[in-house]
Amino acid sequence: MITADELTAQALAADPDTSVPDDAVPFDVGGAEEGGLLPAWYFPVPAGRQVRGWRRRMVLLVAGSFLLVSACGLCCTYGALVMA
Repeated sequence: MITADELTAQALAADPDTSVPDDAVPFDVGGAEEGGLLPAWYFPVPAGRQVRGWRRRMVLLVAGSFLLVSACGLCCTYGALVMA
């Protein structure tokens, strides 16, 4: 297992003008899934929790409100409605 300090030292010592060959193989820095390009800690699988009942309606209402405001050409990023 490579520590973050060792990896940082190697990165700082590397030649920035080196080209990577087409057949280069990435090394595992801590749990890359089989066949995946990124390790599991970098972009984990989202939780499978579903929102139901009144919470689902609230989520749809809030998301729909933002879509409606944007469709009208307005911006509410900072809390006040202004022309975009």
